[in-house]
Amino acid sequence: MSTKDEIVKSVPQNGFVGHPKGLFTLFFTEFWERFSYYGMRAILIFFMYYELNEGGLGLDRGTANSIMAIYGSLVYMSGIIGGWIADRLLGTRRTIFYGGVFIMIGHLLLALPGGVGMLFASMAFIVIGTGLLKPNVSSVVGDIYAETDNRRDAGFSIFYMGINMGAFIAPFIVGTIGQKYSFHLGFGMAGLGMLIGLIVYKLTEKKYLGQAGLQVNNPLKPEERKRVFTRFGIAALLIIILGGIGIKTGVLTMDVFSLIITALGIIIPTVFFVVMYRSEKTTKDEKSRLLAYIPLFLSAVMFWAIQEQGATILATYADSRTQLNVGGFQLQSSWFQSLNPLFVITLAPLFATLWLKLGDKQPSTPRKFAFSLFFAGLSFLVMMIPAYLSGGETLVSPWWLVLSFFLVVIGELLLSPVGLSATTKLAPKAFAAQTMSLWFLTSAAAQAINAQLVKVYEAVSEFTYFGFLGFLSIVLGIIILILSPIISKAMRGIN
Repeated sequence: MSTKDEIVKSVPQNGFVGHPKGLFTLFFTEFWERFSYYGMRAILIFFMYYELNEGGLGLDRGTANSIMAIYGSLVYMSGIIGGWIADRLLGTRRTIFYGGVFIMIGHLLLALPGGVGMLFASMAFIVIGTGLLKPNVSSVVGDIYAETDNRRDAGFSIFYMGINMGAFIAPFIVGTIGQKYSFHLGFGMAGLGMLIGLIVYKLTEKKYLGQAGLQVNNPLKPEERKRVFTRFGIAALLIIILGGIGIKTGVLTMDVFSLIITALGIIIPTVFFVVMYRSEKTTKDEKSRLLAYIPLFLSAVMFWAIQEQGATILATYADSRTQLNVGGFQLQSSWFQSLNPLFVITLAPLFATLWLKLGDKQPSTPRKFAFSLFFAGLSFLVMMIPAYLSGGETLVSPWWLVLSFFLVVIGELLLSPVGLSATTKLAPKAFAAQTMSLWFLTSAAAQAINAQLVKVYEAVSEFTYFGFLGFLSIVLGIIILILSPIISKAMRGIN
């Protein structure tokens, strides 16, 4: 019997809607983690650029949008470190717990009165914590099922529903409290959500998860530990020293830092591709598949660059350009952040049914990516209409934002689950885990680029901004559609 099967055998196999009881632990841990993250994110942009007398920090709106993009990019980049710590040092279960603790501390720091320094400190804790928790909790979901268990896909679907349910309700609770009463109280509610998630996790993990996630897959040998820790320590010290000097001398401004993150967002995935392609462990067929993956990667970056602006550009648009009093009912601008998870929850089962019915007749992976870019582009092109009709000045109907979020979610369901599946199939065997990290770097790269794009929004008209990015996405989609037969051929039998 394999180690995997031994681990699964130690996990109670039924008890949560026909699935292993461990799914209950992981479902609610991730539910509350996403509640805390998306609740905080729903009001963070407003907290940064609202004036001091409104309870905010009074930052420039363009700077606030750029910080949000940098923040999102670092969250996705940190997942690489979180995966390494779980694989080499702590195991996934312990890494998840420490990640939750870091996230909770980050939210609680935001709940305390403080300036920009407190903001950055809290962000650092949340970035580290999310990197520790997010990739590893998904890994444990896989560990509670045997390789041949046909409930695995359904289990991940239930888990994915937990993610979106937490993201859906968070803006209504955290957003309302934050905008109507106090931003700090709202951040405190986000921290409370993570605390509840940690309590659920600790109370049920031993009973429901058995041995899943306790083992360290590739532990550092005693002789390696000193060398690795020394290198990490020196690197961290150098970063702190250089950062301190840069801030003290005025060289390391927010603009310079955003450029560094943008550069990293491009350089890191490029290095991943080069190392994997040049490796002797990568076969000829795998090299062909890796080349086929490049246009898919670029497509995903373009898509996420638009989708992730729902929390920055469209969030500020909801707050400053949208009619929030509808029929005497007052909307909160943070509530619009619930639209994405709402549409995902509603439409995901329809897409799953559609692919099942189409079977072998469904579009190829490159064609699905092309179609996703069309919908992403349309989600921005429709925003040209209210920009034109209002002249960029008068308040517009909230239905324009609803339509924009709806269109981009259709694109998301064409790209996100398909991209995850394609990544596992196209990955060179010697670099399977690293290639999954590469997929998540599409979001990191997109938000790193957004750190520069969001500054343009303040410098040009809404009509020009939405139009340019919308048309760019559609043009790239057309290119991918034309190249799809070539890409499919290079995938060497992978559909």
